[in-house]
Amino acid sequence: MGKVFVVGLGPGGSEQMTLQARQALDQAEVLCGYGVYLDLITPMFPQKQTLSTGMKREMERCRMALDTAREGKTVALVCSGDAGVYGMASPLLELAEEYPDVEVEVVAGVTAALSGSAVLGAPLGHDFCVISLSDLLTPWEVIQRRLQAAAMGDFIVCLYNPSSHKRRDYLQRACDILLSAGKSPQTLCGLVRNIGREGQAPEIMPLSQLRQTEVDMFTTVFIGSAATKLSAGRLVTPRGYRP
Repeated sequence: MGKVFVVGLGPGGSEQMTLQARQALDQAEVLCGYGVYLDLITPMFPQKQTLSTGMKREMERCRMALDTAREGKTVALVCSGDAGVYGMASPLLELAEEYPDVEVEVVAGVTAALSGSAVLGAPLGHDFCVISLSDLLTPWEVIQRRLQAAAMGDFIVCLYNPSSHKRRDYLQRACDILLSAGKSPQTLCGLVRNIGREGQAPEIMPLSQLRQTEVDMFTTVFIGSAATKLSAGRLVTPRGYRP
């Protein structure tokens, strides 16, 4: 029986890859993924076969991995962060129903919410939610309702995909929704560009300033709750242990 490991590589550097992910890559005969992510790991495995597709060809990539595994090979389908958080685990498992002769194992990774939080301090110290601002697969009306619900519940909010060439004002729009639904303009926020990679750059600011800040697809944004504060220059949301 062939096998597909679905592997989250973490935020970027090999030191932030889990041991389980590294072991899956060691076992794999074939590495499959988007070219940018394969470039992160092929220097570690120069002798392994690689298969890749371009952007917006995720289902083709999944089928390529499953077809290769059906031939009896062990394949690692890779993506950044965690494979189960906006990653490749979901589409691959949907297709895997057509491949009962292929074993699938999902390997956890470190998603941007966790790695970015560590750079800033501990903003996710209490209840939080993760919302992608990309409306490529999710209607903006749905994203808007989720932002409103998060604000009304005073959740810490972690935003993925906050901007792109076609969505330059989406972070501003998201901030306006959060403000209109109850977030204070003084709510402490943070962002991290290029988490775990060259050029990593964290910033901390109030929500009113975040609204006017330019970001890109390589930025992860954190919007605090009413309890989020600065502690020795780090962004912290208290868990509640101290009175």
